[in-house]
Amino acid sequence: MKVIIGAGKTVFEGWISTQEDEFNLLKVEDFERLFQKEKPEAFLAEHVWEHMTYDEGCIAAHNCFDYLQDGGYIRVAVPDKNFRNEWYQNMVQIGGNGNPEHPAFTHKIVYDYRTLQKVFEQAGFEVELLEWCDEAGDFHYKYWNEDDGKIGRSRRFDTRNLNGALGMVSIILDAKKPGKIVY
Repeated sequence: MKVIIGAGKTVFEGWISTQEDEFNLLKVEDFERLFQKEKPEAFLAEHVWEHMTYDEGCIAAHNCFDYLQDGGYIRVAVPDKNFRNEWYQNMVQIGGNGNPEHPAFTHKIVYDYRTLQKVFEQAGFEVELLEWCDEAGDFHYKYWNEDDGKIGRSRRFDTRNLNGALGMVSIILDAKKPGKIVY
């Protein structure tokens, strides 16, 4: 079982799409209800964690860790605090652009790669960074397989990234639960 968290209109073959009203990362009872018979092998959360406070993000990471199969993973993408682009930073900042209709209006944190990595490591995950900007604003990329969870707001898949110029980036990481998936 593979689950997209906060899917919006995202649908991928082989993945179950969920919304916050049916699967809230902060409610253990939602995990218990959805995964009492089978634990997922993967979660995908594109631009979800920034809608929680840091402490809520830690709780959500713990809940995901507890309910993933051993050897399972969560792929996470969030806006990048270190991306040097004024338009982008104004759009993704806490409270977004101030328009309640804008998706970023409910942003509660803007992560840098170290802080996001810490959220998942403290929950027990082994973290691998896939895309991120460092403190100097330099972009780093490690190849990742889209079949393991496609991130639209990424170097390869966002149409705002043209001719080698980055217009939209995310911190993208895989957080793996130690162990081996048993089929």
